[in-house]
Amino acid sequence: MIFVWLIVGSLLPSMLIAWGATFVVRRFGPGLGMVDSPGHRKVHSRPMPTCGGLAVWLGVVLPFVAGQAALQAMVGGKAPFLVDMLPQGIVGHLPGLEEQSGKLWTLLAGGTVLMILGLIDDLRGLGWKLRLSVQTGVALVLALSGWQLQAFLDAPWFTVPLSVFWIVGLVNSFNMLDNMDGLSAGVAAIAAAILAAVMLIAPDPITNQPQLFVAGFLLVIVGSLLGFLWHNRPPARIFMGDTGSYLIGYLIAMATLTASFAGYQEVPPHAILAPLCVLAVPIYDTTTVVMIRLRNGRSPFEGDKSHFSHRLVELGMTKAQAVGTIYLTTATCGLGALLLHQVNLVGAAVILTLVACVLVLIGILETTGRHNAARNRDQDDGAK
Repeated sequence: MIFVWLIVGSLLPSMLIAWGATFVVRRFGPGLGMVDSPGHRKVHSRPMPTCGGLAVWLGVVLPFVAGQAALQAMVGGKAPFLVDMLPQGIVGHLPGLEEQSGKLWTLLAGGTVLMILGLIDDLRGLGWKLRLSVQTGVALVLALSGWQLQAFLDAPWFTVPLSVFWIVGLVNSFNMLDNMDGLSAGVAAIAAAILAAVMLIAPDPITNQPQLFVAGFLLVIVGSLLGFLWHNRPPARIFMGDTGSYLIGYLIAMATLTASFAGYQEVPPHAILAPLCVLAVPIYDTTTVVMIRLRNGRSPFEGDKSHFSHRLVELGMTKAQAVGTIYLTTATCGLGALLLHQVNLVGAAVILTLVACVLVLIGILETTGRHNAARNRDQDDGAK
């Protein structure tokens, strides 16, 4: 019952807020210059409202504003009727939630900075050095404040830079992935939903209880993305732009740093690899795009059509089929994360090998398809 309350209470408000807010951005955004024009590296052929990330941000922040007000009222004894409405299992967590609320608002403040950075980038355009500097600065502040990857090492000289790299990497991974209707937001929703499920079935190594706080946070993200996706699904009527892609990459990165995936007793250490399974597709896309650009002698920060989705379209898929394929690949790789805390080291190796095999198989199919297409073009040119 407590899980039902958590899921409904987290998903529904954020979804409705983002859904309604996106209507507003679609209606008034173009008059404020929130328009993405077609270009040589764009897949849309007409001006499109953008900055839909504003609606995603509202879908995340406003439920927490309302929840914070209700939480303070309940803990302070000013709203006993609200306490009576909650399941007893949730009531026992109220003091802990209030204690953690300061960290929540610090986390959301960082997301707001990146959302504003993306908004300015969408409206005016910013150089990659400035964007990367601000992203790194935000990540460094959060890492020094305690949000660090669990590496089972008491070595801040290692874990702090690693955490900064993780946050900045995911921010840019979801930004790179935002190149087709519904793609980045859909992959983020799938990833956040699977991570939330992991939080509910994998106990915290200290309390041995489900990680309700992190699960609820992730479900709010899922709800906000679903509300936005109603407008962004193919054919999209609005783009979320850098405003949204920076935000969702950051939020998912911070959720993985907040969660406890592994411990020394109840939860095996290899469970820490769960985020790599869930986020395998964004990582794969970013890695291959950077490799392709460097191989062609271009800057990794120069936009083009070398993304995973574009390469699938080059193989003959429609854009909708390419997006659906990436959704299924994300889910296939991510589902392995649900098992990592239940298996031994050999089982973990099998799961990670399966994820690697999926990505290698995709790489082989892509390479073969490109070679065949190139050979057919050469034969056609020779016949002329």
